[in-house]
Amino acid sequence: MPTDPLAWKTLDRSVAYTCPGFDVVNETVRLPDETETDFDYLSEPASVCVLPFRPDGDVVCIDEWRQAVGRVNRGLPVGGTEPDDDDLEAAARRELAEETGHEADRLEPLVTVEPANGMADAVLHVFVAFDCRPTAEQRLDHNESIRVTVMGYDDLLEAVGAGEIRDGRTVLAVSHYELFGVDGE
Repeated sequence: MPTDPLAWKTLDRSVAYTCPGFDVVNETVRLPDETETDFDYLSEPASVCVLPFRPDGDVVCIDEWRQAVGRVNRGLPVGGTEPDDDDLEAAARRELAEETGHEADRLEPLVTVEPANGMADAVLHVFVAFDCRPTAEQRLDHNESIRVTVMGYDDLLEAVGAGEIRDGRTVLAVSHYELFGVDGE
């Protein structure tokens, strides 16, 4: 089977560092011009992002402290998949419940992207959740500081357009939904 002439060949691979949530991987690679070099990247499980609509059309958002940027960030519920997840929809339902205390009547897949494929093998699966209702208390992970915030969809869209919401996953989900919607809608 022919390979793309742009493809790199991996000669060696090792995990340089492991922590909860991701690994830093070091690979020795051969470039198309036969040069050998090292390449480091983050490796993490696939994640899910949920754009959750309440029956009235408002969106369930979260305000979360993000240590890497040193501020509270408004966004959508997002979380990593776990080995015992039956499927991606189950993971999306779990993250929605854990981070917001809400459950959805229906979920629809929106888009799957590689948000940082120049430096990570991350894959993000975005879902739209409909008819979300609060059913329980949040069940946050030990390292999460999250406040549930409900806002009108038009206000969310305006905040994304004005650059007030900077979380890339939220910007992607809202923009893609606004441009393309979901099947069956």
